[in-house]
Amino acid sequence: MDLRPLHDRLIVQRFDDDSTQHVGTIVIPDSAKEKPQWGTVLAAGLGKSNEEGTRLPMDVKAGDTILFGKYSGQEVRVDGVDYLIMKEDDVLAVQERSL
Repeated sequence: MDLRPLHDRLIVQRFDDDSTQHVGTIVIPDSAKEKPQWGTVLAAGLGKSNEEGTRLPMDVKAGDTILFGKYSGQEVRVDGVDYLIMKEDDVLAVQERSL
């Protein structure tokens, strides 16, 4: 992927829904399923500029696992792969990593 987000934007890849089908269950079409609200940040911009012109560092960085709002971001398709481009303000939480 040769995209670089600008300012306070992020490029996010949603986690795949790992639901499996079982015999005798109701099948819900993909268009009616809710999409996961978790994803991995693939790239982050340099941050927003304040009124003095200095850049404010971002709290989210590439590689972070994030939780975002249901209707957050703009869906884009690059080279056949779906991504979300969203502002840092749309991120609700960052998953803490255990050491």
